[in-house]
Amino acid sequence: MNVADENTSSSPSASGASVYTPPLPEKKYSPDARRKQRRNILILIIVAVVIVASLFLWRYLSSYESTDDAQVDVHLYPVSARISGYVVKVNVNDNQWVEKGDVLVEIDPTDYQVALAQAQANLANSEATARSLNITVPITSVNSTSQLQFTASGIEDAQAAVAAAEKQLTAAHEQVAAAEANDVKAQDDLHRYKLLVEKREVSQQIYDQALATAKSSTANVAATQASESAAQQFVQQAQSRLTQATANHEYAQTGPQQVSSTKARVQAAIADVQDKRALLHQAELNLEYTKIIAPISGEVTKTVVVGLNVQPGQQMLTVVPLRDVYITANFKETQMKHMRRGQPVEIHVDSSGRDYKGHVDSIAGATGPLFSVLPPENATGNYVKIVQRIPVKVVLDPGENRDLQLRPGMSVEPKVYLR
Repeated sequence: MNVADENTSSSPSASGASVYTPPLPEKKYSPDARRKQRRNILILIIVAVVIVASLFLWRYLSSYESTDDAQVDVHLYPVSARISGYVVKVNVNDNQWVEKGDVLVEIDPTDYQVALAQAQANLANSEATARSLNITVPITSVNSTSQLQFTASGIEDAQAAVAAAEKQLTAAHEQVAAAEANDVKAQDDLHRYKLLVEKREVSQQIYDQALATAKSSTANVAATQASESAAQQFVQQAQSRLTQATANHEYAQTGPQQVSSTKARVQAAIADVQDKRALLHQAELNLEYTKIIAPISGEVTKTVVVGLNVQPGQQMLTVVPLRDVYITANFKETQMKHMRRGQPVEIHVDSSGRDYKGHVDSIAGATGPLFSVLPPENATGNYVKIVQRIPVKVVLDPGENRDLQLRPGMSVEPKVYLR
């Protein structure tokens, strides 16, 4: 059916009868109108494409932050001497790869071997002294107790001896007094009998008996006086022994102090042993320090040669751990608004043109200038605001630097994706 037939066809009405619809008039377009219409449609399409492209471009450009103020960094490990000595061997060359624990440099160990042997001998001597003093302590303690008891009993014996001697002296003094009284009587009797003999009133025999009795009493007086003198000496000797026993007891009472002194000497000997052990340990360490060990795996840069006399703290090598390199990117503070830890990073390396992948590890606690030797002072009259940069540490993903081509100091361009 053609157009005319369609225009003249009837449409069903509500009652089911066909209604006649007149044909629509045909529009007539000129060529200029058609060209203008196509141009307007093309402009609208171009505008729409530009808007959509701009939107996508804006979303893409706002999805990351990049900077060219970035470089490869690493923590350098300086290797220095811990003792003084003469370098006898250098086991590495410049830029040689070493593993952790490798012996890099050897210092002449002879002096330190001698010091170690001396420290071992000193320790053995101190330990022997401490053992002997430790044995002396119980012996001194027992001797002190027994001596104290012995001297106490010695005082009691001396006191008893003094008392006995004094009693003997008293008895001797009484005997002297009795002998002297008897002698006085005998002398008086002799004098009377002498007068009577001269008058021949008594016999000569009675006088002789009186004379003998007088001489005997005189001798008895001398004997009792001698006994008194001996008793006096016995008393003095007993008192001297008592004085000696008292002195011995007083000395024995210092036994606890002597035990304490011995214990103090033992403690001093033990402390000396500990000191000698510390010196021995230091000598062992010094001998170990004659071998300079690599603290970490990496490439070596050396400044030491055989024959050099090194001092403690003198740097001899530097180990660069290329497996642990990271990126330090200095972003403007205006770029930090949406930057967070863990965001993915794409790193472009200028030297090789390669791209590496990583992530934001951390953001520095202050801007870069504050870590310099002379930080800026903004409290001045002529202040000029300058956009500051904040260091951001970027860590490479595992396996990215497998070939160890990244070297500290290389310039890179990191791109941090914020979304």
